[in-house]
Amino acid sequence: MTNGTATTAGLDARLEQYRVELTGYCYRMLGSSFEAEDAVQDTMIRAWRSFDKFEGRSSLRSWLYRIATNVCLDMLTAGNKRARPMDLTESTPLARAALSPRPDNTWLEPMPDSRVLPTPADPAEAAVAKESVRLAFMAALQQLPAKQRAVLILREVLAWKAAEVAELLGTSVASVNSALQRARATLAERQQPGAGAAVSDPLDEEQKKLLDRYVAAFEGYDMSALTALLHEDAIMTMPPFDLWLTGADDITGFMTTLGAPCAGSRLVPVQVNGMPGFAQYKPDPEAGGFTPWAVQVLEISDGRITGFHCFLDTQRWFPLFGLPLRLEAESDQVEQGA
Repeated sequence: MTNGTATTAGLDARLEQYRVELTGYCYRMLGSSFEAEDAVQDTMIRAWRSFDKFEGRSSLRSWLYRIATNVCLDMLTAGNKRARPMDLTESTPLARAALSPRPDNTWLEPMPDSRVLPTPADPAEAAVAKESVRLAFMAALQQLPAKQRAVLILREVLAWKAAEVAELLGTSVASVNSALQRARATLAERQQPGAGAAVSDPLDEEQKKLLDRYVAAFEGYDMSALTALLHEDAIMTMPPFDLWLTGADDITGFMTTLGAPCAGSRLVPVQVNGMPGFAQYKPDPEAGGFTPWAVQVLEISDGRITGFHCFLDTQRWFPLFGLPLRLEAESDQVEQGA
């Protein structure tokens, strides 16, 4: 019994060491945080149940990726493609702005870096991994047929050899190379908004200053200061609503009208989709303190904010990021500390 328990614990530990990278792979395939975690859990269960059939002809890692790929391909048979608001509708002028929600499974979902990005020793590998979970690249992946998506991720993001991918998919090297060529052509044709976002890893001094200025402008609800930080073609999105706005005038105009209750918010830094982001808590006029409102993902290019993406389903996102569902007012915290 003791030996069996030890063996089980040992297998669990061996499988668990691949959880983060497998979650990253499934997230890129599916575009959904929660579906990715479900897919990895299914992968682990299938691997655990059939481990006695694992003959060691490939590495344990390759075997797990084969199982994960099959799980994802099964989940994608319904043909649902996750998207961002600008993939589905035209930009709406502020004068016609209306908040129309769409079902959860419409949207590309945010993901904490810690759940999908292992810590490689090579900084270049880390940079590639971060770029491959940014919203613009994730949205582009969703345009690819499922098997092309798998080939592109395995070859270009995870740096597998064509022969390794062919073995995993049960196909030929020529077929893998053809799928990769078609996938590259599709991505080249469909340049995604936000694809030019450039963030150093770690952040350079200018980017840190930009984010500090952003926090000061947003928490102070200073629209003049915020306008100075936004690119002239900056985009603001707010899933689950399909509305998206372009340009500083419409963005700040929205914030002072429909978005006016966000005045006085507090921002808490988060690492999300390989980009800087913030958890936004807005004032709670009834109970005091601050209540969750959005996970913000910022895209930055040439010293300006080009994308400002607010994911509003806080009952799902805040626990995923390990964030509290309430912030006390600073005066309350001081009193409690005393």
